[in-house]
Amino acid sequence: MGLNAAAWNRIAAAGARMSRWPWWTQVAGIYIAARLVSACIFMAAALHQGVNPWFPAKPDYWNFINIWDARWYAEALQNGYPALLPTDASGTVQENAWAFYPLFPVLGRVLSGLTGTGPAWSLTAIALVCGAAAALVAYRIFRHRTTHRTALWGTVFLSVFPVAPVLQVPYAESLNLLLLGAVLLLVLERRYVWAMPAVLLMCLSRPTGVPFAVMMGVLFLYRLWQRVAAKPGDSVPVHGNAQLWSLGGLTAVSGIDALVWPAVAWAVTGDPGAYTKTETAWRGDDLVPFKPWFDTGILLFGPMFGVLAPFLFVAAFTLLMMSRPVVALGTELRLWCCCYMGYLLVFLHPQTSTFRMLLPLFPLALSTALVSRSRAYRGTVVVMFVLLQIVWIVWLWAWAQLPGGGDYPP
Repeated sequence: MGLNAAAWNRIAAAGARMSRWPWWTQVAGIYIAARLVSACIFMAAALHQGVNPWFPAKPDYWNFINIWDARWYAEALQNGYPALLPTDASGTVQENAWAFYPLFPVLGRVLSGLTGTGPAWSLTAIALVCGAAAALVAYRIFRHRTTHRTALWGTVFLSVFPVAPVLQVPYAESLNLLLLGAVLLLVLERRYVWAMPAVLLMCLSRPTGVPFAVMMGVLFLYRLWQRVAAKPGDSVPVHGNAQLWSLGGLTAVSGIDALVWPAVAWAVTGDPGAYTKTETAWRGDDLVPFKPWFDTGILLFGPMFGVLAPFLFVAAFTLLMMSRPVVALGTELRLWCCCYMGYLLVFLHPQTSTFRMLLPLFPLALSTALVSRSRAYRGTVVVMFVLLQIVWIVWLWAWAQLPGGGDYPP
């Protein structure tokens, strides 16, 4: 008991010293510690990695994290995007680099050119730095809604989220999370004009442009309604003419930016459906809104309950959005979560990669911290998230061939 008490005293003393650091140092320290934990999980999983399509068994850390979509980003970095879409004998478009947005590989090419490093090193470095910057931006967003301590816990939950290891591999998630966070922060601070160039960059990093454009359209209508319905003496501040014009401008810019990458794919290949055809190449079926959720529901739960499963999911998510911790996020962050989840419901083919695609719902990390101030509760969440990281890496990141060939993607 004495040893345990002494250990807890040392931990408490270290926490007290850390609490006197500047906020950005605390956030950076949390993020770095979380990535070191994830790196240990990656290395442990790599020791058990068997035969796979990319490298010999038991690879080192760098080889192990440069698999799956990391190879596609390296392909875009080195060879660019095909002017002619690859097709099979029946004319169906095959998997190719157009599904992977250009900003991440372009930045990697610039860094490789400046440093002389290969794609794996440059893309990994960008992912790590962008992930740390995203954590700092997330903290700033959370501070708009709560105290320093709770915002810090929200950042902890984001840093150790079950799919957070993707922030340190050569995927564009960390870059997109940084740009999405920056745009949401600017929207919260009502700096709509400054958000316009950031939205374009975000739309060139990953497909978050469409739900953001929808969010901005709904937010514009809501602020306009507030302005029209406002009465003298109301305590709720409303947008002035200049702010409404700026918000309307950002809405229009967001809608245009969301279509830039599909338009570029069309212009280069001459096929107006080049981007969507490439995206659906991985699912092996045409894009039909909502249908994949019912197909997956039937596959998992049978013909009766499978049809009901998407409706039950929507009902559960609606209740979540109406819960006290989520309401505390405020209008903009709740609206983003609703629009992004709506986008996933319309266009996503639910499968194992869906877990990774939930990362843009990062404002919910703060609502998780707002559930309770209990150290036992918050510590338990951290432990559970780290354990689920192990599940994600061992089950989805590590390669284990399925009986029918291939493996579930992370």
